[in-house]
Amino acid sequence: MKEKADGGGTVTLKDLARELGVHPSTVSRVLHSHSDVAKGAASAATAERVRELARKRGYSPDPQAASLRTRRTKLLGVIVPRLSDLVLAIMYEGIDEASAEVGYSAFVMNSRDDPDEQRRKIDLMLARRVDGLIIGDAHLDGGLLQELTDRKVPFVLMNRRVTGYPSATCDDVVGGELVAGHLWEMGHRQVAVIAGEPYASTAVDRTAGFLDRWRSLGGTISNDDVVWSRFDTAGGREAGEKILAGGRPRPTAIFAVNDFAAIGAMGALRARGLTVGQDVAVVGYNDTSLAAELPIPLTSVHSPMADIGRTAVQLIQAVLRGEKPEPVQLEPTLFVRESSAARAAAEMAAT
Repeated sequence: MKEKADGGGTVTLKDLARELGVHPSTVSRVLHSHSDVAKGAASAATAERVRELARKRGYSPDPQAASLRTRRTKLLGVIVPRLSDLVLAIMYEGIDEASAEVGYSAFVMNSRDDPDEQRRKIDLMLARRVDGLIIGDAHLDGGLLQELTDRKVPFVLMNRRVTGYPSATCDDVVGGELVAGHLWEMGHRQVAVIAGEPYASTAVDRTAGFLDRWRSLGGTISNDDVVWSRFDTAGGREAGEKILAGGRPRPTAIFAVNDFAAIGAMGALRARGLTVGQDVAVVGYNDTSLAAELPIPLTSVHSPMADIGRTAVQLIQAVLRGEKPEPVQLEPTLFVRESSAARAAAEMAAT
């Protein structure tokens, strides 16, 4: 603790105990309890006297001393591909808020989705003695999670899931299904998918949900109509150009599994003189704040990003208590806007 007593010295637990006429351990249990009355520590009246004197004398606990006592630093380390990604930034805001509510602090590092950088950043965080990790850049094809398990490092996943590990995600399979149902209902039959990175569950699940639902409705889609790409606008534009230059019938709708990839695809369509929402429908995913503000507002699947971050904190707290929490998938919602609200051109021509 850092505050000064009236005489200029540092106020200690022993000082408070001496003035109150109780044992220092009683003062300690009262002041470090999260409940109004520390169980077994003191009566309600004594607990109130302890807290009142602590406030009067300006006592505050020393976090370093607390760390030595509990072997906990009250720190959470968060790894994301890029905090410049708006989706991950909003998730981190949820982590920061939820951490503060349980007396923790969180800090974040970027991995650039590179496995070597992931390991380096995680080792840096562990060197700072974080109590646990929230990993937002898990790869489906990587061995890092098993390495952490073998090292008995407490961690949970966020945004992306991997089977067998606790995670907080959007139900991305359902999100993909929502898009397929919407485009089918709007009369589209020739579609393409900008599928994202194949090592990320967000890409795999959103794409799989879309394809399974599309085919169950009676639609057909070839492997050539599914283009894997980066999650950014440049990746979306490249994928869009590939779809449009494929020598196949032009799709009447494109589903991009990320809003920024969708924006890139819209750029590719404009470059060819096509109007988004009329010539070709476009649907994105995450429903970032940009989606509704574009010149042609983007239909997008809303992912509860901040709640995903908050849920990740709840999961890591459970892990730190020795529990084995189940993965949590939060519900997506489709917001239909101008980019896909018009009936398919092919259907209109046939009527």
